Amino acid sequence: MARKEISPETIAFIEAHAEDNVQVLALQAARYPKVSMGFAITQIAARQTARAKLPSWWKVDGIRYPHHLSMEQCSSEVTARYKATLIPEELKKGALTDLSGGFGVDFACMAEGFSEATYVERQEELCTLASHNLPLLGLPHAQVVNADSAKHLSNMPRQAVIFIDPARRDLKGRKTVLIGDCEPNITLLHEQLLQKAERVIVKLSPMLDISQALEQLPHVREVHVVSVGNECKELVLVMEASAHSANARIVCINLPATVPEVWPSAFSFTRQEEEEAACTIASEIKGYLYEPNSVMLKAGAFRTIAMQYGVEKLHPNSHLYTSDLLVEDFPGRHFQVITHGGFSKREIKTFLSSVKKANLTVRNFPNSVADLRKRLKLAEGGDDYLFATTLKDEEKQWILCKKV
Repeated sequence: MARKEISPETIAFIEAHAEDNVQVLALQAARYPKVSMGFAITQIAARQTARAKLPSWWKVDGIRYPHHLSMEQCSSEVTARYKATLIPEELKKGALTDLSGGFGVDFACMAEGFSEATYVERQEELCTLASHNLPLLGLPHAQVVNADSAKHLSNMPRQAVIFIDPARRDLKGRKTVLIGDCEPNITLLHEQLLQKAERVIVKLSPMLDISQALEQLPHVREVHVVSVGNECKELVLVMEASAHSANARIVCINLPATVPEVWPSAFSFTRQEEEEAACTIASEIKGYLYEPNSVMLKAGAFRTIAMQYGVEKLHPNSHLYTSDLLVEDFPGRHFQVITHGGFSKREIKTFLSSVKKANLTVRNFPNSVADLRKRLKLAEGGDDYLFATTLKDEEKQWILCKKV
């Protein structure tokens, strides 16, 4: 791929205005006739995003960045490096191919340790960027191929690992979620992918229904539900020809914003373990209340989490848990229960009249947060946390807590 030459004036402008407001800079284009202002604005805006999203890349001089949409869609460095941990060392003796190269963040992280690695991308502009950036990132041996992923797959030799992140936007740029609506359609390619690689790693939308994915793709070994700062970011499927999706292990991981020295502990289970888990429904609200992380809720670890951490569920559908003693390592938010009661006027007046501000959450409750906040005349925020939920006997209750 030919590398576009950038004028010294443009490079100097980017360096001098790295922290400036790009909207203000765009209005000053006439003052800098020797600067390719469109390119400069794109680079400055992207570098400002990269500082938090891709800190290792941000530190490398000379990295060139794509337009806003590609920066928005690319993986963060922490999620990319987590995906790299899904490749066993023995497979690095073979070859890696990324069939959906994009900006190359996932590829660059996964390619470390491979002596043979191929980046495939159908957009020529992104291939040009990859040809420029990969040597700067310590991957001079990486091969960049400008091609359609499905066509390249048909002709390539067998690999140790294939990674693919199907495009989740339709021809009109609208976001899609279903596997069959993504490009390429993995449901049509999965057999061919598994014929071409020992392990196939697929990145999908965090909005995708896990059960649906396991029904449509029969050879899934693991499903990784990846969250950053308690916000679900992606589903990552690990597929192997010998695996059966009915036995797939679902792995829940909540990552910090930056790459940690030691990866946090993950919670894992199978759908059969979830169905068979002994889960006690609480007969009463106890001294502590727990709200699972979003990644646990997304994965559907409702019964296994109760069994593993020794807590009781308030209701089969409430997804709130309680215990007499504090369970410090429970994967979610921890609260000490102050008091609780029903929604009669007398109980609300007696117990909540002094509470003027609270963080309100509803779980398995008929009213919305907005409606309930209006009814209880509560301002938002403060140190108090109020949960509205349903108990074992279908009784509607509010629970006033302090965060532990």
